[in-house]
Amino acid sequence: MTGKAIVVASWSTLALFAVVAIPDSLGVHGLNTTATILSVLLFAASLPIWIYAFGLALVRSTRGDDIAVASWVFLTPSAPKEIRRHLLGATAVCVALALATGWANPFGVLVPMLQLGCAALWGARHGVYPARRAPVVVKGARR
Repeated sequence: MTGKAIVVASWSTLALFAVVAIPDSLGVHGLNTTATILSVLLFAASLPIWIYAFGLALVRSTRGDDIAVASWVFLTPSAPKEIRRHLLGATAVCVALALATGWANPFGVLVPMLQLGCAALWGARHGVYPARRAPVVVKGARR
């Protein structure tokens, strides 16, 4: 599997979030501070991932790859089905978990940005994109 480390990181951070957020939302209030700190740290970790992924996508685009946001972040059709299932599945599970536990820790709703950032990183590093077509120039056309 190409980019396996990215997939493992996505699921691992989701599992870490679940281990803290679920008990916190079920009343283990000793984890409230831990859940808040972890949520903010996971969101903060997503920011450099997003910036790096955007930079990679920008470089690939300037080198001639035809990259659209949908194919870059949501991996359609730039990634194999298995990769899409893992990365977007982790994102969907994280969104559901964040919504389900958000009443106990509102900072948890920021965490899915990390899973989506992992998908964007995979798309920027390993996605397959068609070459950009040259623009058609119409002779005599005015701008």
